[in-house]
Amino acid sequence: MKHNAEVQESRHDGLKWAVVVTLLVLAVVGNTYFADQALLYRVLGVVALSVMAALVAMTTAKGRSLAELARAAKKEIQRVVWPTRPETIQTTVIVLVAVLVVGLMLWLIDTLLGWAMSGVIG
Repeated sequence: MKHNAEVQESRHDGLKWAVVVTLLVLAVVGNTYFADQALLYRVLGVVALSVMAALVAMTTAKGRSLAELARAAKKEIQRVVWPTRPETIQTTVIVLVAVLVVGLMLWLIDTLLGWAMSGVIG
């Protein structure tokens, strides 16, 4: 029975996506058509139509899976152990020193090769 409900929902998903596209096209065309109106009203219209399109999109199977992915990502970010300020400063200093050393080495190699080529070419 659940499979039949999912198939029924997926049939309507195409129609819902058509509504989403129509709302977004309306937002773009309406913004262009009402170009002589105040910017605030056009922005509010585009935002309102975009929110409606997002709400319709979230009722589809892909929209629900996107919302679930966002919830899982939020939970995962909350589990991350962020470095302390001293750890961040120490790591940044190490990276900067490493970049400086590698840059100096590359400059030295470039200079030596340049002198060698000048000596060979004359």
